[in-house]
Amino acid sequence: MNIKFATFNLFQFTAPPFSWYFKKDKFTKEQWEKKLSWIKNQIKLMDADIIGFQEVFSIEELKQLCKELGYEYFLNVDTPDINKKNPTIYTTTVLALASRFPIISNKNVRYDINSIKKHNFKEKFAFSRIPIKAIIELPNKTKIAVYVNHLKSNRLNEFEYIFKKSTTLKEKIEKTKLALENNFSSALKQRLIEASSLHMDIKESKIPTIFLCDLNDKEYSMTIDALTNKAYHEELEQDEFILFDAYNYYKKEVYNPHPEQKEIKRTPTSYYFSDENVIDFIFVSDDLKEKIVSYEVFDKHLKRNRNGTLLESDHAQVVCEIDIN
Repeated sequence: MNIKFATFNLFQFTAPPFSWYFKKDKFTKEQWEKKLSWIKNQIKLMDADIIGFQEVFSIEELKQLCKELGYEYFLNVDTPDINKKNPTIYTTTVLALASRFPIISNKNVRYDINSIKKHNFKEKFAFSRIPIKAIIELPNKTKIAVYVNHLKSNRLNEFEYIFKKSTTLKEKIEKTKLALENNFSSALKQRLIEASSLHMDIKESKIPTIFLCDLNDKEYSMTIDALTNKAYHEELEQDEFILFDAYNYYKKEVYNPHPEQKEIKRTPTSYYFSDENVIDFIFVSDDLKEKIVSYEVFDKHLKRNRNGTLLESDHAQVVCEIDIN
């Protein structure tokens, strides 16, 4: 049977009268209704069976919205922190998962002590957003593990490296060695430990696994190696992956291709000024990578406004359809 999975960064999902981070940053009732309407329409267009959400402040409002759209099952494993001096201001976001199929259990993902030591992390470690790991039973009785994540934000400083497809893991490690050893990029270090901890959890999975995320890092980044590649952790001579980017395993269609076109350019999911970035991903385990039916990026709102708007989102949504027998 074909199942559609989606990742959806909601962009400050905060019901009035609450604010996000600062008192002035909040929606009016009219703005909130417009945002809800856009999100509902977007979810209907996506028509995904299972959706991972990022940037959630108002949990109950999202749960109700999903229920109205036919998602009977909903999971959150954390609640946002509030400002100690003003309880109407949220200071952290959380993750959520909506499903048309039963969520039969949720599991804790623990940070990996060896990864903390490896990355020379001296402070007390905690995930920037507590990961979701849900076990879902499909109508055909197949059990799958679905992770939802939003890794540590990319600070876009000079030590946030951009790599190419041809860059080897060894080259990535050498280039970032100085920054990591000297604490030049705390955000990168945090993100690598989060990805490494998730890797250690995922590699023990005995069932098909889907990873829905705002990675907060780019295509070909070392964060992806930390998440997916055993060679990053075990110093293997060759790459050995436990997760695979679903984008690379569906048949891409080219309409009116230019004679000199060598490959299809990947659709960005986020923009930062003039920079086009792919930071929203769906990864799958080895047993699913050859079963990708379709992969679609919903980015019409970003074509109108690259930076997105608070009444919509500053991210594109990614939907992947998989044939799971």
